[in-house]
Amino acid sequence: MLALDKVARTVLLQELVKGFAMTLRYMFKPKVTLNYPYEKGPLSPRFRGEHALRRYPNGEERCIACKLCEAICPAQAITIESEPRADGSRRTTRYDIDMTKCIYCGFCEEACPVDAIVEGPNYEFAAETRAELIYTKEKLLANGERWEREIAANLERDAPYR
Repeated sequence: MLALDKVARTVLLQELVKGFAMTLRYMFKPKVTLNYPYEKGPLSPRFRGEHALRRYPNGEERCIACKLCEAICPAQAITIESEPRADGSRRTTRYDIDMTKCIYCGFCEEACPVDAIVEGPNYEFAAETRAELIYTKEKLLANGERWEREIAANLERDAPYR
């Protein structure tokens, strides 16, 4: 009986030493956790965050009202209304995305022939009411203007793979 206790104590001591060695090994390595609101981790160029409508450098909206994004959306979160212009082209009069329905699949972005609708780098958006999560054309264009630099850089980095 005493021999078993001696063996058990030896094994316990060995495990304790192994645990202490592991603690010392990781104590001096760089930390893997981030202090979130103040530190942010890297994002992939393909990250799908808050939606945005882009403009051309001359200020004209990119959306040509082809409605491919509305047709391909599996959650039916996109609603588009359009009208013809004097020059014969079409432009949207209404472009709404119901963010409570959106599943962030990225199909709308892939279907767009002119890169008008994109999912930007912003993942810090929240709302207190459901009504705030229905993004109108004005809000989407404002998002596009706010995040244009990052969106353009991400599209450029991802271009070889598209």
